[in-house]
Amino acid sequence: MKKHILVIPGDGIGPEVTTWGKAVLEQIATSFNHEFTYDEALMGHAAIEATGNPLPDETLEKAKKSDAILFGAVGHAKYDNDPSLKVRPEQGLLKIRKELGLYANLRPILLFDELLNASSIKASILKGTDILFFRELTGDVYFGEKLRSEDRHTASDLMIYHKYEVERIAHKAYEAAMQRGRKLCSVDKANVLESSRLWRETVQEIAKQYPEVETTHMFVDNAAMQLIKDPKQFDVVLTANLFGDILTDEASQIAGSMGMLASASVGDGTGFFEPIHGSAHDITGKNLANPLASILSVALMLEISFGLKEEAELIISAIDQVLKEGFRTGDIADDTTSPYKVLGTEEMGKLVLKFITQKTYTN
Repeated sequence: MKKHILVIPGDGIGPEVTTWGKAVLEQIATSFNHEFTYDEALMGHAAIEATGNPLPDETLEKAKKSDAILFGAVGHAKYDNDPSLKVRPEQGLLKIRKELGLYANLRPILLFDELLNASSIKASILKGTDILFFRELTGDVYFGEKLRSEDRHTASDLMIYHKYEVERIAHKAYEAAMQRGRKLCSVDKANVLESSRLWRETVQEIAKQYPEVETTHMFVDNAAMQLIKDPKQFDVVLTANLFGDILTDEASQIAGSMGMLASASVGDGTGFFEPIHGSAHDITGKNLANPLASILSVALMLEISFGLKEEAELIISAIDQVLKEGFRTGDIADDTTSPYKVLGTEEMGKLVLKFITQKTYTN
């Protein structure tokens, strides 16, 4: 198989973790006789520093010509500390999603048994959890009209949805549910928000086309509680942009760390694959970042964009073996007195590559 992949390292720890995501892609290509070619581009703070634009035209052109995109992270502390800045790294991420028509964000909450104790939630509650989130990406308050009064004392963000936006992501979520446990929970705030009432009405209509799937509806505040109380009740979760952003960060604690969660942003063309963690400038350059979410994002890319399920499963199996043998990065070493072997970013990346190579020739 021949594929062209654009790597956008981004900001902070982004370059450190995408180094190992790309290295895994290269190893998979070698092991399975695929031909992957690569290009690299700027986005976020790094792009602002170099060009003044969080998403340079050159990056967008390269993105449109690629078969898939591996992204690192976006953001910088200077923008968090100065909300008055007009040009911001996150604008690049929002724009590329819009330009590429990436309307569905898939976030699997994949729980490795070896990390049950890395979470702050009881292992007995977590064991067996397997959730796939579908977060809508192109609507909601992120893209609605934003206003600020002349005296700067009043502000508003329009939470807006069009029916077609709900329909297209609902179909993707139901199609996934048909391949999983045939359960779908749609999360909204229909008791308060008109946009959520449109959301619920539309999902109810789409549900009739998938009678084999058990559909439930849940208000977002209840869903936030239920994720902690009984995460095993969920299979596929479908929700809007803002709610999905918050709930998936909460759900990261089920997996033990944001450093373990991959995501895919997809539409009808080029897919965009990234870890859900941020740029983490406090640990940048210290060899402390967990590369496993980036590597798991590569597994998602191989399966979702390229249809290479065997290759994706090999990567997950290699990570499982790494964890079973007691290797950890600092964020998933649940007890500093435990017998875990804590590794840095580079050492963990190399170990996963080693196990991928071993499994290639022993399977």
